[in-house]
Amino acid sequence: MSRRGWALFALMSLLWGLPYLFIKVAVGSMSVPFLVSARGLLGAAMLLPFVDFGRHGAVLRRCWRPIVVLALLEMVAPWALLAHAETRLNSSTTGLLIATAPLVASLAAAAAPGGERLARIRVLGLVAGFAGVAVLAGPRLHGDVVAVAEVLTTAVCWAVAPLVVTRRLRDVPAVPLAATCMLISGLSALPLAVTRAPAGLPPPAALAALAGLAAICTALAFAAFFALVREAGPSRTLVVTFVSPAVSVAAGAVVLGEPVGPGTIAALGLIVGGSVLATSGDRGARPADPPRASGRRRQTPIPAAAGRPAEYVHRPDKEPDR
Repeated sequence: MSRRGWALFALMSLLWGLPYLFIKVAVGSMSVPFLVSARGLLGAAMLLPFVDFGRHGAVLRRCWRPIVVLALLEMVAPWALLAHAETRLNSSTTGLLIATAPLVASLAAAAAPGGERLARIRVLGLVAGFAGVAVLAGPRLHGDVVAVAEVLTTAVCWAVAPLVVTRRLRDVPAVPLAATCMLISGLSALPLAVTRAPAGLPPPAALAALAGLAAICTALAFAAFFALVREAGPSRTLVVTFVSPAVSVAAGAVVLGEPVGPGTIAALGLIVGGSVLATSGDRGARPADPPRASGRRRQTPIPAAAGRPAEYVHRPDKEPDR
């Protein structure tokens, strides 16, 4: 990865560890639709002045369908699910559960047609990662199973969204793409936000959390995120979630006084370590065998000697089964 890629990676690791803290503070004084709409509209307002629609308008119009899909997967659904989940979960738990996104991406890559076969070390990583989720989520399943499911659904959305960028939106620059997705997200929740607006002015802490969420974790973070996807690819981009849980746990403990017990530390180790193994390149992993067009063996030419034409002999692609 280039120096620019590493710089974006370091920035994203920090920025994506902070949203859970801001959401936890803001959702105590704002409804979920209001928070989602305000976050999207404020983030878009910060980026739109930097968008040259005369230059980028044509590509935005041409790619409007995948842009809408990306906005739903990357912003609308995750923001609503996370905000609702954090009415019952603390911010550090939410950040740790989100670290399962690389595990989901590994399973999706293996399950896809012609996908990569998982070597044993990667299977071990998947098992360890999901064991970490069990350690973290088990004590909360009595009353918060819906909240845990909402966070894990967010992880699935965030595992799929980068594929939309790399496959359908490579020609759209990062800032116009981020601003358009935020605008779509903010407007989609606006009707509900109007009916669920706070009765009075929220407290200063909630307003500061909303401002930080919109400016730092939305406008700046998503512009860097889309740039990092193009720079490093979707798989490496998801490695950001290896570092961000530690930031989330530290922020929750320092600012909100959330407990960090042995179970949380064990879950952090299992999820992060398992994700590293599950997404690592391994010599034992190899792509699935491509289908053969026919049962005929390949003919390999033997270079022609002086004065003699080239000859062809049958050479099997692999040793016959014994």
